[in-house]
Amino acid sequence: MPFDLSPLWISLKTAIVATLITFFLGIAAARWIVGYHGKGRGIIEGILISPLVLPPTVIGFLLLLLLGRNSPIGQLLHHLGITIIFSWSATVIAAVVVAFPLMYRSAVGAFEQIDLSVIDAAQTLGASEWVIFWRVMLPLARPGIVAGTILAFARALGEFGATLMLAGNIPGETQTIPVAIFFATEAGEMHQALVWSIVLLTLSLSVIIGINLWTEGRSHRET
Repeated sequence: MPFDLSPLWISLKTAIVATLITFFLGIAAARWIVGYHGKGRGIIEGILISPLVLPPTVIGFLLLLLLGRNSPIGQLLHHLGITIIFSWSATVIAAVVVAFPLMYRSAVGAFEQIDLSVIDAAQTLGASEWVIFWRVMLPLARPGIVAGTILAFARALGEFGATLMLAGNIPGETQTIPVAIFFATEAGEMHQALVWSIVLLTLSLSVIIGINLWTEGRSHRET
């Protein structure tokens, strides 16, 4: 029986798409929160980073309540003929939710470290907020944003609990590597579980090593 490689492709496709979505959502949310000084900022930030501390099964359950057929969103999607639960889209949604806090916090930290005098100088020269964001803030925050993007990819790649609850275990469609490892272990197929564990470990280590090499290279260039 040939070894089924579909969990690898599903995991990579899910992680890439989720990272792209998280990249834009995380930067947008970080830019907004950095400039927000109104009431309730602590509460808003707590909600945004809550997936980082909540158990994945809780996240999956909440997503089921939010997107299930009995919810307003679920009913709207049903009328539009869109199916989310137990589909590949559900794996992406679960990955985005759990990876978002890493991208968001990295971007916030990067934006907060920017010297405000640089932004003031750009405003004095007549630059618009849009120009300042694209040509001043983003380039200066690039190291933190790059690190956040890589961490978000690694988190999306390794997501299990929320994915299993929201997308299920459908071979060739929603079965990611972590899900495949779990069910292979449950079925006593330890060799298959070991192979997937090594694959996931290799991918995760490659991401971590990539971050370290990039950071070291940047430090050498600056010195």
